[in-house]
Amino acid sequence: MAHRSRAALTALAALGGLIAGFCSLAAAELVSALVRPEAGPVTAVGGAVIDRSPAALKEFAVRHFGTGDKLALELGIVVLLAVFAMAVGVLALHHRRTGSAAVLLFGAVGAVAAVGRPEGSAPDALPSVVGAAVGAGVLFALTGRLTTAPPRPPAPASGSGSGSGEAYRAFDRRGFVITAAVATAVSAGAGLLGRRLTSSVQAGATASRHDLVLPVPDSPAPAVPAGTGLDIRGLSPFFTPNKDFYRVDTALVVPRLDAAGWRLRIHGEGVARPLTVGLHDLLRREIIERDITLACVSNEVGGPYIGNARWLGVRLADLLREAGVRPPSAGGPADQLVARSVDGMTIGTPVEAVMDGRDAMLALGMNGEPLPFAHGFPVRMVVPGLYGYVSACKWIEDIELTTFDAYDAYWVRRSWAQQAPVKTESRIDTPRSLASPKPGTVPVAGVAWAQHRGISRVEVRVDGGEWHTARLAAADNRDTWRQWVWEWPATSGRHTLEVRATDGTGATQTGRRAGTVPDGATGRHSVVVDVS
Repeated sequence: MAHRSRAALTALAALGGLIAGFCSLAAAELVSALVRPEAGPVTAVGGAVIDRSPAALKEFAVRHFGTGDKLALELGIVVLLAVFAMAVGVLALHHRRTGSAAVLLFGAVGAVAAVGRPEGSAPDALPSVVGAAVGAGVLFALTGRLTTAPPRPPAPASGSGSGSGEAYRAFDRRGFVITAAVATAVSAGAGLLGRRLTSSVQAGATASRHDLVLPVPDSPAPAVPAGTGLDIRGLSPFFTPNKDFYRVDTALVVPRLDAAGWRLRIHGEGVARPLTVGLHDLLRREIIERDITLACVSNEVGGPYIGNARWLGVRLADLLREAGVRPPSAGGPADQLVARSVDGMTIGTPVEAVMDGRDAMLALGMNGEPLPFAHGFPVRMVVPGLYGYVSACKWIEDIELTTFDAYDAYWVRRSWAQQAPVKTESRIDTPRSLASPKPGTVPVAGVAWAQHRGISRVEVRVDGGEWHTARLAAADNRDTWRQWVWEWPATSGRHTLEVRATDGTGATQTGRRAGTVPDGATGRHSVVVDVS
């Protein structure tokens, strides 16, 4: 009986820890709605984990979880919090004050993580502090219901048996249930109120995006040539729909900015006339429209982190010249442009690349609509020919001119290269790996890219044999990917299909395998199929 009583108490103590943890997170949710959503403890700790993770771990997460890496991280943190909460609940059963102190200590960790974020400030500590105080108080109250003074049973009558005489622990079961129910209900209400407040605050941003009317471009994109898209089942479409466009960033909470309040500051070394512009200032300038393919440096050979879109925006070089900036080739002192996002991300881009005549822009629109929030609304950078981590700053709010010697941007401090032009790459989209096509003519098709150089040839081979020239779709421009197809006379058996591309300079894609760090993967994509 005593053993069962102890087990029941331990289980209830663990449950009490979980309830206290839930109450803590709910209170933090409410306070973060009043401060800013990014200051919540789960988001703050998750951001700190991302900031301190080595490049290899980050690549592991992207490779195995894809664009769901942030959800996996948050779920992992919640699971760890649950385990921690149950352990603290059991600790509090025996050491009541120590258990509550442990909750406060964990709140301090969240507060430090929130304030220590690149965009953090002192008020960001409040959600973790308040949440920890609420959790500690709830745990203290619940544990009190489990630690009432143990009454002793009456002594057994003489000769009536050898009762153990061991005291057993009684607890206020009804009080525990009532306290737990009230705390859970109140906290659930607080959490829901926090969500509602956050939605209310974000409603202005949603409305500003809905109300934004994109202007007709002064310099529209040339018409896409006939034959740019091949009508082949399984082949990626020439334009990637916004909902399918890859997203790789460190933001656990997607910033939702009100377009009316957005500002961009341009300053730094070699800036003769610092500028601060708003969205409507940009809309009054010359608007360009261009088709540009973006690629993530985390994209492994044959990977999915690449997409093509029609972008609408303002030439970044024009703004820089207005600010008095000169590229290094014209004697300018700054060779790096550091773009800063509202979430604290920093991205370093070569000034020369932005001002060499390519269509580097501050983008406002994507595929005919305002930028989606997940892709940088209201304004982001797009620079053809460079991997995103050195060019594609989303939610941009600041541009500082400096030098590569003077400043290392976010990813450079994490083992990535300072400069990273997109490599010549190709991918087989169809047939998929381990597909089972029938013998006969099988279309082998995919995409190839070498932004700002273009694609001049694609070749395919079977089982390491001779290379066969694929038929290229019509080219849109040298900043977009290009579709291709080779009609394979397939024979029965297992075969390996391999592809390589040659860019507009005549350089052929290397077959040497290398990982994504420090400046992008190399190698040739291949798939194995069983023809039967």
